[in-house]
Amino acid sequence: MTPSFHSTLRQMRKENGLSQEEVAKHLDMSRLTYIQIEKGEREPNLSELNLLAKLFHIPVSYLVGEQKDAQIKERIQLAEEIQVAAQPKKSKSSMKPFNYEKFKEVFLYVLEKVGAKPNVGETVLYKLLYFIDFDYFEKHWESITGMRYMKNHHGPTPVEFKKYIDQMEHEGLLTAVKNPYFKYTQKKYLPREKANLLHLSAEELQHIDGVLSKLSDKGARELSEYSHKDVPWMVHESGEEISYQTVFYRGDDYSVAQYKDEL
Repeated sequence: MTPSFHSTLRQMRKENGLSQEEVAKHLDMSRLTYIQIEKGEREPNLSELNLLAKLFHIPVSYLVGEQKDAQIKERIQLAEEIQVAAQPKKSKSSMKPFNYEKFKEVFLYVLEKVGAKPNVGETVLYKLLYFIDFDYFEKHWESITGMRYMKNHHGPTPVEFKKYIDQMEHEGLLTAVKNPYFKYTQKKYLPREKANLLHLSAEELQHIDGVLSKLSDKGARELSEYSHKDVPWMVHESGEEISYQTVFYRGDDYSVAQYKDEL
């Protein structure tokens, strides 16, 4: 950040008559985290800078200075070039539709691997599926299952999840149960059959294992808060379907692709 960034941020906040708590809420972070940004103890990522610029109705360059703004533009341009390069092979209009066979094998595999963990209820499973699909899309320009996700208060939620889970239960592939979990009622799914790994490539299985290793120990609240700081969730309105293409605007904290190696 330029030396003037933090003073500029404080100035803009005060000129707009906003408290630190109000700006922190706009950024979907705690007041203490926002204070760290104002003090220069934490640098905002790309998505947070964009949110600040929108809040104050100013260009990002006004906040961060020309040099930093050039770096941000370079990152966005690089993401756009990747999308353009991928268009001939996988255009938006030719993105894979939802694949029920893939979804049920992914879901059964996830349940086999982590479903027995006490923290893994329905909410955690929603987020694991989201990161499995969106992280894979960032790396390969296609999701594994083709599932659509929408933004809600608790994070990304797979659309029509209940429909397909009911179908799996009807086919005898799993059983839904409700258990007490601290002061809440947790919905879990018990697999009744093993996943047919013939429907999943070695690359897909390796990817799923990586996501589970990284995220499956997080509780529902922690994982929901983690998903709230991912650009695809942040840039959409509540109830809106989350665009897969927004993964290309992730900051370094969430990005899983090696952009420079792909050009």
